Amino acid sequence: MQCSKCRRDAVIYQRYSGLHLCEQHFNRDFEAKAKRAIREHRWIESGDMVAVALSGGKDSSAVLFFLHQLLHERRDVRLMAITVDEGISGYRDPNQARAIADRIGVPWVTASFVEEYGVTLDEIVGRKGTRLSCSYCGVLRRALMNRIAREEGVTKFAYGFNLDDEAQSVLMNVLRGDPDRLTRPVQEVEGFVPRIKPFMYIPEREVALYAFLHVKGIDLAGCPYAVGALRGDVRGILDDYTYRHPATKYSLVNLGETLRNPGKHTGDGLRVCERCGEPCGKTCRVCQVLDEVRKGTSTIPD
Repeated sequence: MQCSKCRRDAVIYQRYSGLHLCEQHFNRDFEAKAKRAIREHRWIESGDMVAVALSGGKDSSAVLFFLHQLLHERRDVRLMAITVDEGISGYRDPNQARAIADRIGVPWVTASFVEEYGVTLDEIVGRKGTRLSCSYCGVLRRALMNRIAREEGVTKFAYGFNLDDEAQSVLMNVLRGDPDRLTRPVQEVEGFVPRIKPFMYIPEREVALYAFLHVKGIDLAGCPYAVGALRGDVRGILDDYTYRHPATKYSLVNLGETLRNPGKHTGDGLRVCERCGEPCGKTCRVCQVLDEVRKGTSTIPD
């Protein structure tokens, strides 16, 4: 099939736009969307130190490459990568993430669950089972990332979250009946490094293609503990529905953005936990997770 904009061979078909795109026009379209998201949200400003949460997978590797292409000629913005080792045997050696950062030419630092919390995710799963593994991991990983970012002087934290991830999160919060997460406004909180998501309006398959075209050494392995997680069920439901209604994921992401609009919803916001010093909501999920792991209880929602 030929590109809709030229006569070169197409590398992708966008069902939502009806366009076939060659590699050159795909790259232009992809990067224009990411740049527009950054511009509309005013995510990157002069003087920023931007860190990418680099796992070594396709999404984080793609956002690191994109931001390096966007920022490497600017002297007023710096870029780095941070990798967290959760302690999952046989899954994503941090050295693979380091190799990706080195090839792109970006400074890299790492941290681990065992050094920070004295326990690996394998040990947590051994004690608690796999049902809540993603919830435990997500809470602890985000807190550790945030602490390392503060220590490194990071002002913006870039995640590789794509359109599919964002839509799934909105639908998950609906299915959980969690109004706090749906309506919590985006706001600055002391100790919390603001997150940016350049790919939040770009489908996962396009992020994957962009990564494969530009980054070598990507780890394609899936987390062994993700099987049976709520996100996996929601992914299947949403993908099936979106096949028949291509604009669904965009609609969900726009809904989430609207509900978090601080001009319309005040929400309860965040605070700083007096116990661990990390930003949190009404209940500190970091302290809650660590207490449950140590005491053998389980109250955190999956």
